[in-house]
Amino acid sequence: MINKIYKRIHNKYSTLFKFLFFLRHLFVIFFISVVLFLSIPHFLDIQKNDIQINDYLLKNYGLTINKYENIKYNSLPKPNLVIQNVDITIEANSLRMNTDSLIIYPKLFNIYNYKNFKANKIIINKSKISLLDSNLKIFIDYIYNLKNKFTFKNLNLKISKEETPFINIKKLNFSNYGYDKNIVRGELFDKKFKIKISEEYDEINFKILKTGFDAQISFNEKKTESGISGIFKSKLLKSKFKFNFNLDEKKLRMFNSYFRNSNISFKSESIITYRPFFSSQSFFEIEDVNTKLLKYINLKKILGSKHLIKKINIQDEINFKSKNFDRNLINDLNLNINLRYGKLIYTKKISISDNIIICNGDINLLDEYPILYFECLIKINDKKKFLKKFSIKYKNKNETLKVTAKGNINILNNKINFKNILINQDYKAQKEDLNYFKQSFEKILFDKDFVNIFNIKKIKDFILEIS
Repeated sequence: MINKIYKRIHNKYSTLFKFLFFLRHLFVIFFISVVLFLSIPHFLDIQKNDIQINDYLLKNYGLTINKYENIKYNSLPKPNLVIQNVDITIEANSLRMNTDSLIIYPKLFNIYNYKNFKANKIIINKSKISLLDSNLKIFIDYIYNLKNKFTFKNLNLKISKEETPFINIKKLNFSNYGYDKNIVRGELFDKKFKIKISEEYDEINFKILKTGFDAQISFNEKKTESGISGIFKSKLLKSKFKFNFNLDEKKLRMFNSYFRNSNISFKSESIITYRPFFSSQSFFEIEDVNTKLLKYINLKKILGSKHLIKKINIQDEINFKSKNFDRNLINDLNLNINLRYGKLIYTKKISISDNIIICNGDINLLDEYPILYFECLIKINDKKKFLKKFSIKYKNKNETLKVTAKGNINILNNKINFKNILINQDYKAQKEDLNYFKQSFEKILFDKDFVNIFNIKKIKDFILEIS
């Protein structure tokens, strides 16, 4: 019975079985052909075609191979050519790059035909580029204008200004196609970051991972002859910073700026010039500030960075106006700072209950022990009202007081010297008095460091001591 059924099936479907059996042979032949097609280039001398490969890279990617160690063919996972230890020039002899491997994925039939060589994509793996800040724009424009598929993997990018290291980006990865299109990953200051660029290149989102910092840049225009403009927004934990900007080849202008966190909030405008020399001009309007921030200022650490201080050229104006319901000691503050080549010149005007304190002077921050020279005028219209700010009782009303003082402060050694003190034009401190004021100042106000002399309690104790 079984044999009859088998014969019946065999007779009915014999043609199908023969066809499947034939396909089996075709599949084996096809498989062997593919293996041979992909494997034979392993035995060919690829290096004799390096001129055609170089011509293709120059025409389609703006890359010129100056020298290389070897060209290797890989059949899996996709046929590709690996050019090892390559010295490459980008954009007509303007930028140089050293690469461990340049991987080219050729069109399938181009693994044999190099006369009309074409590729689907290239991967530039483990590269090192050192740029001057003036060449950074060339590199960015190169990537922006490149239409053919390419990927940077593990790129180390060093940027210098006048041969001085400025910034170092490590393990940078970028691709202009596929799932990770226009996403930049890497390490900055040993922190991993991620940058996402919009399809139209008009918006950039930047995050430093595991820090709570993220920023967004929205461009008004992609690119103009005069530069670029847009809006910058950032957030770090509970701090927010926002400003409009105009950027060209010489300067960055920041306006409509606003910074806010739980300790300080301010508006500002700045012009930062970075070519031919770095300098900045800024205006700050402080709306609210927690004076306890002063205790976190480490002057010794700041003054220890003399190599950085001598390169800073800034001109800043800082204004503060206390709100009516605030209990701040200072009602108004105007501070002007001019720092050039390590020398800081300042003028400040402070208002305390309609009483004015005006000081000016200078200090050379590059000295081993910087000396702050000062000349101050204290003009008190109502002594009782003024002392009340320090919780000091005084009986007489509407009593005026005018004090001028001149001297210098060693801000690291906690020493002060008074050259002269004049009160109400009728009292001029003698040598013994000047020495007494010096000792009292150092004992009460200057017992810790320069920043702590602004402590309200200490100022009160000092006033009571010399009164």
